[in-house]
Amino acid sequence: MKREATNGVQILPASEEHLPELAELAGVIWRQHYPGIISSAQIEYMLAKMYSLATLREEIRSQGIGFLRLLAEDRFVGFAAYGPATEPGVMKLHKCYLLPEMHGRGFGSRLLQHCERAVRQRGARRLILAVNKRNAKAITAYQRNGFIIAESIITEFGCGFVMDDFIMSKDLTP
Repeated sequence: MKREATNGVQILPASEEHLPELAELAGVIWRQHYPGIISSAQIEYMLAKMYSLATLREEIRSQGIGFLRLLAEDRFVGFAAYGPATEPGVMKLHKCYLLPEMHGRGFGSRLLQHCERAVRQRGARRLILAVNKRNAKAITAYQRNGFIIAESIITEFGCGFVMDDFIMSKDLTP
């Protein structure tokens, strides 16, 4: 995977050695961004399930998910993960997060565009993602980057928690 670096920002592949730092950053981001969108109990439950080192390793080793790190002035401030979806020619953006204090600087869009190029290279014609319906800031950012709301879903997540999401989609064909 190609490295991208401009204006003090680098987008680099993440490997298993980066997973502890990635999980730690996820906790910081989620605890800052998601209160008011989902409950603190759901934040902690989802972090424990989605960002355990075992889960992250499994995603890399067995599910074909690629991880990226975004560094600004050599500081790890964001990450993304993408991989195959069930439909041929479709890839899914599983994760795309940036420290809230870094929002509004174009870093998230650059990370998203890097993911789009990577999935195109893997043959994807469409990129999809799931975003919480109450996460207006993210929905706006995805729409600004060419994604449209394709459907509305509610998914059981365990322990009585649900993910009440929009599935957003972007056509990657020229």
